[in-house]
Amino acid sequence: MSDAVLHPEAELAPIPLRELLPWVVFGGLLMLFAIYFVGAEEGATSIVRGMYVHEFVHDGRHLLGFPCH
Repeated sequence: MSDAVLHPEAELAPIPLRELLPWVVFGGLLMLFAIYFVGAEEGATSIVRGMYVHEFVHDGRHLLGFPCH
């Protein structure tokens, strides 16, 4: 029988906040953008003309609890 035993030498280094912060900000803005289109893209706050975005996210809007009609 072999006496070889696996001993991992690599340790995980923490990610500095300075490198993580831009990705957190980008993800937060992306989520706010998505919530706007699902929750508020209709009527007076509409950016896109017509009802295309509303119809595209209609079922998701109800699933998340946003009333639309």
